[in-house]
Amino acid sequence: MRAKFLSRAVSVILGAVLLAAAGCSSGSSGGGTSDTQAQPTPQRPVKLTFWTWVPNIGPVVKQWNSQHPEIQVTVSEQASGDELVTKVLTANKAGNPPDLFQAEYQALPTFVTNDVVADLAGPAGGAKGQFTEGTWRLVTLGTPSVYAVPQDIGPMMLYYRSDLFSKLGLTVPKTWDEFAQLARTVRAKDPKRYLTTFSSGDPGWFAGLSQQAGAQWWQVEGDSWKVNVDDQATQKVADYWDGLVSAGVIDHRPMYTPQWNKAMNDGTLLAWPSAVWGPAVLGGIAPATKGKWAIAPLPQWSASEQKTGYWGGSSTAVAAKSANKDAATKFAVWLNTDPQAVQALIKVAGVYPAATNAQSGPALQQAPAFFPGQTDFYRQAAVIANTAVGFTFGPNVNVTYQAYRDAFGKAIQQKTSFSGAAKTMLDTTLNDMRKSGFSVSG
Repeated sequence: MRAKFLSRAVSVILGAVLLAAAGCSSGSSGGGTSDTQAQPTPQRPVKLTFWTWVPNIGPVVKQWNSQHPEIQVTVSEQASGDELVTKVLTANKAGNPPDLFQAEYQALPTFVTNDVVADLAGPAGGAKGQFTEGTWRLVTLGTPSVYAVPQDIGPMMLYYRSDLFSKLGLTVPKTWDEFAQLARTVRAKDPKRYLTTFSSGDPGWFAGLSQQAGAQWWQVEGDSWKVNVDDQATQKVADYWDGLVSAGVIDHRPMYTPQWNKAMNDGTLLAWPSAVWGPAVLGGIAPATKGKWAIAPLPQWSASEQKTGYWGGSSTAVAAKSANKDAATKFAVWLNTDPQAVQALIKVAGVYPAATNAQSGPALQQAPAFFPGQTDFYRQAAVIANTAVGFTFGPNVNVTYQAYRDAFGKAIQQKTSFSGAAKTMLDTTLNDMRKSGFSVSG
C-alpha cells in the first residue's frame, strides 16, 4: 500500500544536496546458541545505533542500557533539520542507515516516501493510548500504518506581556475577533507599540495557525495524495492576517531577526502566538523581560471552541533496513512512554513530552525559570496540548514552506493579497509533487 500511494522519484527528492554515503552502519545481533553444549552459549547483545540531536540524551540511553543488557544502544549526536534528513536519506540509499533516528513530524513523510522508515503498527501500536489522537495522527499520515513513536510536541498558545497589558488596561483576547480589536486598541493607546507581528519567514507558525482553523493541507486518499494547501480554513487565516497588516494595526517584521528580537525585548511587541517551547526563545532574545510574560490559550475562531495547532515537535523512527527492527522499536517505545525515561528526557533535554501522562509528571511541576510568576505554566500547557488537532504533513513540506516565504514576503512588499500567496503555495506544491512522480489531486 505504501509503495502505491506514496510513489515518487527518489532522485528528485534527494537532488544535488546528497553528500557522499554516510559511513554509519546499522547494528546487528550476535551469534546464536550451540546444540553441542550442555548449556547454550549466551547471545551477544543486539547493538543499535541512534541518531539524534536531543541534547544531553546520553544519561537517558544509559538507563536503558543498564536495564536491558540484551539490547545496547549507542547514541550518535547529529545536527537537526534538513541536515539530518539529508544524512539519513544518504545513508539509507547506501544501505547502512542507523537503526533509529530523530524525525521531525514535517519530515516524516519524506522518510516514508523514500522507504526509509519501518511500519511499526504491530510492535508499537499498543502505545497509541499514551498520546492524544492529534499527536498520534502526526506519525500515521492518516493511514493505519505507524511510522514513528511521538517524542515531543509543540502545541501553540498565546504569550503576552502581562505587565504591559495591566499598564494599558488590556484584556487577554479569547477569540480572534477580540484579538483584532485589541490590536487596534494598542495602536490607539500607544502608537509606538503593536500587539504582535505577522511573520512571512515562519511557515511552521502559519501552518500551526491554519491547523487550528481546521486546515488539512495533505491527505492520503487511496493511491494518491489530496493536496489542499489553500483550503477554506487556510484562506480564512490568510485573509484575517492580511486585514490586520493592511490596516497597519500589527507589525509585519519577520520573527528571529535582530529587529524582532529588539522589539520583543523593549516592549514594542506585546504578544506572540507561539508554542510551548517559547520560554527558551524568550530567555535568549528578550532577557530584560524575565517574569513579565504570561500564557493563555490561542484566541479561538468561535467562542464555543477550544482548539490549537502544532508548531514543531519530533518523533523516534526505526529504519526499514535495520537488522533489528523489533529491538529498535522496543527502545523507541520505552524512550517515549516509560515514566522514568520521559521524566529524564524532560530534565536533561528540556523537551515537552508527547506522552500525555508525562505532561503532568514531576519534572513539569515547576514553571520555566523565565516565568517565575506563573506557577501553573505547565498545568495550562497540558490543558492546551490536549486540544491540538490532528494534521497530516506531505512529502514535500520543504517546497511548500519555501513557497510560503517567497509568496507571503512578496505579498507584504507589493501589498498584494495573502489569499493569493496561499494559492501560490498550492500551485508550487502541486507542480513539485507531479514533477517528482506523485499521484496527486487538488
